[in-house]
Amino acid sequence: MTTKPERLFPPLGWARDYNRSILASDTLAAVIVTIMLIPQSLAYALLAGLPAEMGLYASILPLVAYALLGTSRTLSVGPVAVVSLMTATAVGNVAQSGTADYAAAAIVMAMISGLMLLLMGVLRFGFLANFLSHPVVSGFITASGIIIALSQLRHILGIQGHGDTLIELGHSLSQDLASWNPVTLATGLAATVFLFWARKGLQPLLHRLGMTAEAAGIAAKAGPVFIILATTWASYLGDFSARGVALVGEVPQGLPRFTAPSFDPQLWSELAVSAMLISIIGFVESVSVGKTLAAKRRQRIDPNQELVALGAANMASGVSGGFPVTGGFSRSIVNFDAGAQTPAASIFAAVGIALAALLLTPVLFYLPKATLAATIIVAVSSLMDMDVIRRAWRYSLSDFIAVVMTIAATLLLGVELGVLSGILASILLHLYKTARPHIAVVGAVAGTEHFRNVERHNVITHANLVSLRVDQSLYFANASFLEDTVYRLIADDENLEHLILQCTAVNEIDMSALEALEAVDHRLRELGMTLNLSEVKGPVMDALQKTDFLEHLSGRVFLTHHQAVQALKPDEIEPYIP
Repeated sequence: MTTKPERLFPPLGWARDYNRSILASDTLAAVIVTIMLIPQSLAYALLAGLPAEMGLYASILPLVAYALLGTSRTLSVGPVAVVSLMTATAVGNVAQSGTADYAAAAIVMAMISGLMLLLMGVLRFGFLANFLSHPVVSGFITASGIIIALSQLRHILGIQGHGDTLIELGHSLSQDLASWNPVTLATGLAATVFLFWARKGLQPLLHRLGMTAEAAGIAAKAGPVFIILATTWASYLGDFSARGVALVGEVPQGLPRFTAPSFDPQLWSELAVSAMLISIIGFVESVSVGKTLAAKRRQRIDPNQELVALGAANMASGVSGGFPVTGGFSRSIVNFDAGAQTPAASIFAAVGIALAALLLTPVLFYLPKATLAATIIVAVSSLMDMDVIRRAWRYSLSDFIAVVMTIAATLLLGVELGVLSGILASILLHLYKTARPHIAVVGAVAGTEHFRNVERHNVITHANLVSLRVDQSLYFANASFLEDTVYRLIADDENLEHLILQCTAVNEIDMSALEALEAVDHRLRELGMTLNLSEVKGPVMDALQKTDFLEHLSGRVFLTHHQAVQALKPDEIEPYIP
């Protein structure tokens, strides 16, 4: 059982049993993840509109901070596509891309996001992960993936282009399409085709050429590194810069400097809302990945501690010249599949990224931006799940509406309004569904004490009573609906003497619902009828006993619904079986 010190500082748990075998597994996983992280970090910095080195900086200290405080043993933290896009959108509203102010604002964004996540963790707001439904998150990520891929076409074509929405990007790209660069296009297409092929075709090819399956798998994951080296070499030999190909250019060599982010109150206020959205989306994505991987090894994560760990990771990114980070799906899967056993693998990966920042940055001068754009397009293609629309349509109309609204809002209005629309749609649809709960007239299954819906089963009913099963807690939003249902049911039946509410699914009755029950009871009493309750749960009964509702109730409260029907049915009348 996890002790409190271990919950607050997880290494106290996993480091206790650390041995040479685990070290070997973690080291191998770190090497593989480092190879994957280098091109991803550079690419996501490009996506965020930031200098390439900031992608490396965001992949060093944040990994260490999460490893020391996170509860997932295999989650890998760093820049991710959706958060990078949201950063570009938010920062682009307060500073011009390519300027020092733009980079400074991105650093501030990481710090604000970190402080918000840390505060939410201290306040134990881990339940926030439940407020965004999976269909909404999937729809948002799918639409964001489309925008990300479209935004990278400008680098593939070698043209200018800008915009945060589908319409803006489409219009901007079409305006500059005539100025496309053939060498850039050839480089970008070659990189894109190779990366798509490498996903499934490189490992079998290397295996046929004599490599072991394990070595071929590791080499296949290094596909982005291969194409980066190849296009960089081609750029150097072919003098791509003279041919109009955009290159990464000079990347400062060395480790990030520890600096305090700007504390300009106006800048913080302008970025606060966007930082909150990035924090929520990043947290939901990270927890989803963390839970999935933890379940495969019968482990668990603590959402509240994850907030603290992600907050610390973002603050570490902020003080080391990075931008907002979160747990990434692809890198975490690679870390898991590579055999990482503990978060120490992330610490080793951070060391690998630091060595790259110290030793390899001069090589990046000739790297074409088209190659990084291809890396982004291939990476986000795995995030897009267009089939979610079909699945939602077949399963749930409300989920379908939420998905379509989220996708449409993200594509047409931008990522920030898209995620807000998704959250709003989820809340409104939840309120709509709970405001109109399923209420069934039930009868007894012959020969049993079970009660089922009269519209679905052949059951026994009695002319002098009606049994209603309410499949929802009763609160202010559905109180009137319950009243209307009862009044409509008793309006045309003069033989009714008793109404029994089966409260099996009622976990709470708030004051508004209590007033509605009192009104129903008063109305039934005037009509010479009684209101009865059955199968009331303990906490609900405790709440009712604090009021005078039970004292004035026209009927009774029964332990089971069967007892209620047996007590109130007329003995002299034969039951009706349809």
